Amino acid sequence: MRHASLDELLGLLRSRPALIDEGMSDRSIADAVDAGVLHRIRRGTYIDGAVWASLWPESRHRALVLAVERASRGATVVFCGVSAAVLHGLPLYRLAPRRAHVLAAVSARHSANDVMRHEGSLAETEVDIVGGLLCTNLERTTYDVIRAVSAEASISIADAALGQIGGDPRRFDDRAAADFTSRLLHRTERSGPRGIRQARRIVELADGRAQLPLESVSRLQLHRLGFERAELQVPVPAPGGGSYFVDIGLRGLRTFGECDGKDKYVDEARRSGRSVEQVLLDEKAREDWIRGTTQWRLARWGDEHAATPAALGARLARFGIRPS
Repeated sequence: MRHASLDELLGLLRSRPALIDEGMSDRSIADAVDAGVLHRIRRGTYIDGAVWASLWPESRHRALVLAVERASRGATVVFCGVSAAVLHGLPLYRLAPRRAHVLAAVSARHSANDVMRHEGSLAETEVDIVGGLLCTNLERTTYDVIRAVSAEASISIADAALGQIGGDPRRFDDRAAADFTSRLLHRTERSGPRGIRQARRIVELADGRAQLPLESVSRLQLHRLGFERAELQVPVPAPGGGSYFVDIGLRGLRTFGECDGKDKYVDEARRSGRSVEQVLLDEKAREDWIRGTTQWRLARWGDEHAATPAALGARLARFGIRPS
């Protein structure tokens, strides 16, 4: 699976008129969709079937957003919610939205099956332009989404938004992140009741140092299990100078946690030219050094363990790690 930028997706979208100009008929287009050669994003807009199968949910939703924008024919469309989130580059943890979310009236030509219209007002300062598309700004988008989706998806989005504000997790701008957090909390104090309780909890727990949704969700589950607030990207002096950075630290328990998604091993770009075997050997050497240097325990877990508090609790219990 891979991510695709807006510019790349724009080049990949194929309209019905373009396909007709290439010599296809409506019947042959339908046959190509049935065979998986083409994928219909929405009425009149298609993409290569193999490309579609290779895309992460965020990129698939960006493609739908672009298709809706193309069909607006000049009508003002402001994307919001998860649709604005993918434009801002925020993750959709276990979400695969089928409708584009908009805050402005759209043409009657848009199908209600793939466009969700939301009522509401926007201040001028709450609108951004991303890749030529109008959408709610990062703050408004984060606030809207964390009130409406699961806690797991919410913490992933809030962490990623704070990460954009704070920058490099190893040189994090705490002041800028705290200001963004304060503005989000202020929104919860002057809004209606829908989703506010979760939004407050998520904002208070959010940490922009999380580098992947797996780290974000792991912290949420640790919190639910009663563990102390986790530190992120904890530095440990490395041999020969520099530092290793460990995903999660539980200082009171003298315990580190490493969140191991499969991409570390199967994504060639992340392996930096190393074989899977070499990655495993390097990880073992790194882990042995960290344990020996700090005398802390180190536990590893993956997506399947972080899926629920019970699963993560059971995984940690195997290492003798429990809330103090």
